[in-house]
Amino acid sequence: MTAPPADEVDRITDAWRRERPDLDVSPLQVLSRVSRLSRLLDNARRQAFAAHEVETWEFDVLAALRRAGQPYALSPGQLGAQTLVTSGTMTNRIDRLETRGLVRREPDPTDRRGVRVVLTESGRACVDAAFVDLVAREQQLLASLPLNQQAELSALLRSLLGAFDVDQPREK
Repeated sequence: MTAPPADEVDRITDAWRRERPDLDVSPLQVLSRVSRLSRLLDNARRQAFAAHEVETWEFDVLAALRRAGQPYALSPGQLGAQTLVTSGTMTNRIDRLETRGLVRREPDPTDRRGVRVVLTESGRACVDAAFVDLVAREQQLLASLPLNQQAELSALLRSLLGAFDVDQPREK
């Protein structure tokens, strides 16, 4: 198998090796490519969501509710934990989504003091349509890699991220 042609990351790292031969710039070979892919993915996601008139943060909240399964409801705290935002930020986001008719608040049937956020039918239709578009765009981003290489890349990235996912249980 022949190596792929040099890319911009190769040119950047070659220049750094020439200018700073005292440094090991090999991490740039991986992480600069991950960074560039991240930008491409962010653009693809924004385009997919814009086609359905949702912002990335709106999709994140709606998707968390949709993944929860029926009755598509979570507490504001659970939503904040899944979307990695503070309770104040989540309250603002829920307010905005509720104004758009994509979610509604209702009393938590298991806790008189609690509230849960429920995905409306309109919210479900919105997130489902945006998700279909997102998956299609992400498949396009990966189309140049055969499925076995996609699986290999996924496993390698899982291993790399494992060191940072301290809240996740570890396999022994």
